[in-house]
Amino acid sequence: MNKSELIDAIADKADLTKADAARALDAFLDTVEETLKGGNAVTLIGFGTFAVKERQERQGRNPRTGEPMTIKAAKIPAFKAGKTLKDAVQ
Repeated sequence: MNKSELIDAIADKADLTKADAARALDAFLDTVEETLKGGNAVTLIGFGTFAVKERQERQGRNPRTGEPMTIKAAKIPAFKAGKTLKDAVQ
């Protein structure tokens, strides 16, 4: 499912216009992004948690040359599914 299909589904389930559903989805995504940028997590009970994880610096290999290289530490967004979502998928 892509973003436009998700907007269509939200509009149908919430009895909204597609424009209203698109604004609601964009607002949700912007809010999650801003919260993660601030270093906080977004927890939706039963659905899951969006959080920022720190990846340590590590050694890797250049795929072209095979020579060792250092991969820098990074902050990455992560999602951990909640129990209700896990159970629904099974």
